[in-house]
Amino acid sequence: MTGRPAPAALPPALRGWLGPIAALAALVVLVLGVVFAGDSEPGGVDAPIVAAVDGVGPPWRSVALSLDFLGEPGGAVMLVVAAVTVCLLLRRPRAAVLVVAGVALTVGTATLLKSFVGRTIHGPDNLSYPSGHTAFLTALALVTALLAAGRLGLGRAAGTSLVLGAGLVAGAAMGWAQVALGAHYPTDVLGGWCTALAVIPATAWLVDRAADRTAGRRAGRRAEAGQPERL
Repeated sequence: MTGRPAPAALPPALRGWLGPIAALAALVVLVLGVVFAGDSEPGGVDAPIVAAVDGVGPPWRSVALSLDFLGEPGGAVMLVVAAVTVCLLLRRPRAAVLVVAGVALTVGTATLLKSFVGRTIHGPDNLSYPSGHTAFLTALALVTALLAAGRLGLGRAAGTSLVLGAGLVAGAAMGWAQVALGAHYPTDVLGGWCTALAVIPATAWLVDRAADRTAGRRAGRRAEAGQPERL
């Protein structure tokens, strides 16, 4: 052991920008939740987008189904295990913790919001806001981008651009699949994307804070053990 602290899950250079962005994303989630609470129809923004992608046929339907599978339990577990393995191989234990904790908290938050908001699609039993599939894949992309930004030593602008770009690509891809398959409205997708954007930076900060405190306590115990007895 070298005694050096483990690399941060949330690179310090990115904290100044990702914090306000996460807060704004949380606000969007809450506003959309209030607007569509108890609703069962597409909103004014949803209707033209749904009409544009409705009835997608082969081969694009196969692509949409493949993306959808990544958000199902089998596909999600496969992606999470792969991401954790990569983090451990790269000796990024905090990032590995963030993969598990961040994804779990993001999906859990989306699930709780569905129950509170009560928006439905295709019947009263299909809660739709926010999209859990979109939240999951976006969360995983954000964690991966945070790992890459930290490992590459990117600055604030480049690192934030990488993180937001990765989240946008993942969210757009899964969001398109969900709307094309008729599983969600576009505003559900936006809510899922913003849920991940709000939860992941906050979780990364908490992971770092907990790890730093644990490291500090261990260092303190080692220092005390090495001190000579006072007469």
